[in-house]
Amino acid sequence: MLLLVLLLAPILRFALFLTLPAGNGTNVRIIDLEKGYTPRRIADELERAGIVSSSRLFVIYTRLSGNAGRLQAGEYRFSDAMRPAEILRRMVSGEVYAQRFTVPEGYSIYQVAELLGERRIFDRDAFLRAATDPRLLASLDIDGTSVEGYLFPSTYNVTKKMDEAALIRTMVAHGDKVYAERFAAEARRLGISRRQITILASLIEKEAVSPAERPLISSVFHNRLRKGMRLQSDPTAVYGIRAFGGNVTKQDIERATPYNTYLISGLPPGPIGNPSEGAIEAALHPAQTAYLYFVAKGDGTHHFSATLDEHNAAVRTYLRGEAELRTERPSLTGSR
Repeated sequence: MLLLVLLLAPILRFALFLTLPAGNGTNVRIIDLEKGYTPRRIADELERAGIVSSSRLFVIYTRLSGNAGRLQAGEYRFSDAMRPAEILRRMVSGEVYAQRFTVPEGYSIYQVAELLGERRIFDRDAFLRAATDPRLLASLDIDGTSVEGYLFPSTYNVTKKMDEAALIRTMVAHGDKVYAERFAAEARRLGISRRQITILASLIEKEAVSPAERPLISSVFHNRLRKGMRLQSDPTAVYGIRAFGGNVTKQDIERATPYNTYLISGLPPGPIGNPSEGAIEAALHPAQTAYLYFVAKGDGTHHFSATLDEHNAAVRTYLRGEAELRTERPSLTGSR
């Protein structure tokens, strides 16, 4: 009888090890398992961190399951409430820990870089260097001086193995896929290049507080381009200088930059932000209107006008203190 107990005890202990987690979930650890670690080294790391109750039993389980040679290096997030089977499954499948990072609609590369820096994911300046690297741009087939406009607004998983260029490639690849599936055929039919659409969509995104107004704002820009009028879009006056917060100064609109559509004709040389699907859709399909002007009403929407007289009246109604400046200088009565 004693012999039977002695024989069954290790089996029972192993069964309990597989069934019962090491803790109740209060211990959550990020564990970096480097390339070349043996199953024994990995099991020791897990036991030291309090994630498994026995490194020896974890090694035995790993070998019995046939996964000893399939464990992938990386940074993992484990809890002591996880059973050995789940821990092993994650390491075999390479489900490494990743920080989730969201690119908001319309954010410029400068704003994206600031967010990455604030989250301590990447250094701001290092990201901007990658975003303007000619070799990376060539490999991505981007005709421009930066990846501006092609960092598709979405949520991404950033792993420890990724560098700035890898994240940029992931964002651009996602945008390429969306564009190919949703917009490429229509753009070809209309005879408009992706770059032109992206530039126009970036202006629409920056100007539209309410997504419902994107087609109307798009119509203003399309109508102005058709008539040979300058776009006079406020966000273009501060691109590369500071983030657009809804207002620009006289100094801003008189500043000579390649992007300032108060001073240049047509579209700016590149996007001023990274537009969403909705903004791209609006750029391709503007509302059918006679509008040439719009002014912010102060509640997140705009008043749209077809004539300068109507626009100036709207400026007096909604901008008050700016009315005199806008009325005396028609060149400033553009889109806002």
